[in-house]
Parts: sequence; structure tokens; C-alpha cells
Amino acid sequence: MIVKPETDDLAAYLAADEVIDHKHPGLRRLAAELATPEAAFHHVRDQVAHSADAGAYSGAFRASEVLAARNAICHGKSHLLAALLRAQGVPTGLCYQRLDDDEGGFVLHALNAVHLDGRWSRLDARGNREGVDAQYDLQRERLAWPVRPELGERDYVKVFAAPPGSLVQALARAVPGSSGYDYLPGELPGEESI
Repeated sequence: MIVKPETDDLAAYLAADEVIDHKHPGLRRLAAELATPEAAFHHVRDQVAHSADAGAYSGAFRASEVLAARNAICHGKSHLLAALLRAQGVPTGLCYQRLDDDEGGFVLHALNAVHLDGRWSRLDARGNREGVDAQYDLQRERLAWPVRPELGERDYVKVFAAPPGSLVQALARAVPGSSGYDYLPGELPGEESI
């Protein structure tokens, strides 16, 4: 899929903020230890559980909190991967999908886009399980959830340098230990999607 960065300034995709807090010492150490973008991807995908798969909802969404909790939903995992890759000097942004929630509505899924080899490639470190096979592949997208337009699902084309403020507010409403995604929006109003 062709994505559109919100800015051509790659420095925006290397910045630290309150959510992608890659200046945190633990994140810096892990990023150096992992050394490559592919190793960072595999670490987040395979060593940090997706809350729903683990049956343990930490409520963590800031990268350093996700690292400490060792589990998060897709948003927290995408923030952790962005922090690790930015600490490695790889411009990394956030992407979103509107997916069917199997209950008659939609839920917002988070993944990443990395700028390597002169172009943006989307990666999804959500975590694999039966029916989900996301892979590190810069040539061909291998995401957790290919969108199904016939169900109203959409890919948002923008590569965000930081999570939208309204989404951060929603993520802050997560209750540790409480399952589900009812606090998440089902879409990003006003954002271009395909």
C-alpha cells in the first residue's frame, strides 16, 4: 500500500515524545542490544504479548510502560516498536486500520511504517497466533489484518509521527485487568482512507 507521511521532515519520525519515549534508558539499552530493525520487530512481535492473546490487559500504551509490562494491545506494541527503531536511528511512524470488531462496529488497529531503503514500508508487530502471520518484509506487506473492504474496513494512508491526541486520551482510559476495546475509537474522523 502507498502511504503518505504527514511531513517530509524525517526528523519528526525520530523524535521522542510522551508516548514514544525512546530516551528512556531501558529502551535505549534494548535498542542497542537488538541492533537491527528486524531484530527489534521480532522482539516486539514475539516477546511482548498481545493483551488479548495473553488474557492479561496491562493498559500500557507508552513505550517504556509496554516494555515493563511485557504485554499491550496493538497500540502499545506499535509505540514500543517505534521507540526501539527511533533509538536505532530509523525513522518510524504510526499507521492505522479501521477493522470490523465482530460485534457490528469497528475498532482502530495500530501498526508501524518504517523509512528504510529510501521508502516507507508498513510493518505490524501485533503478534502472531492461529490465523495471524505478520512478518518483517520491506518488499511485500505481510500484516496481521489485511483489510476487507466489503465489511467497511479501511487502511488510513497517513504515516503519523505521533499518535493523534484524541487516541492518546482514549488509550489513557484503558483499565488494567479489564478486557476489551470499548475505550478505543472505531475510526479516525477526517483522515483519508482506502
